[in-house]
Amino acid sequence: MLLLLGLAMGSAALAQPRPLGVFGTWGAFHDANRCYAITQPHQAPPVAGWRPFVAVGHWPERGPQGQLHVRLSREKRQGSAVLVRIDGRSFQLAGGGRDAWAPDAAADREIRAAMRTGIDLIVETRSTTGQLVRDHYRLRGAATAMDAAALACLPRRRQSS
Repeated sequence: MLLLLGLAMGSAALAQPRPLGVFGTWGAFHDANRCYAITQPHQAPPVAGWRPFVAVGHWPERGPQGQLHVRLSREKRQGSAVLVRIDGRSFQLAGGGRDAWAPDAAADREIRAAMRTGIDLIVETRSTTGQLVRDHYRLRGAATAMDAAALACLPRRRQSS
């Protein structure tokens, strides 16, 4: 829990995140502008200036709902693909530097659906030095954490007097 909270705090300079719960290897958090489920890799190269993570976020005021965000353990080589593999299924991400996202809302939905039933998630790319980078994540608790984050950011119904 402490490491997940540290990850959440390190990923947001906006407001202090409030924990919604820890579910397996995933945590769910809420701050003033967003709600998100987040996890850290159980196996990755040693930390190099930042912490890698996989997160699914909701921004009720901005619009993106259920958006995947991957912080890579190493900066990606320009022109290299970033692949997410979930139990034999592969998805190509978009992005650059140390971050990657699903290319569109349809891909976000497909990846989230695979995460709900999957066991392992592996992110692969080539680093700026050309080395193959593989960050391994466990998906135990991902569905519950994603649901907790989504529920926390549902629009509040106005109370009528």
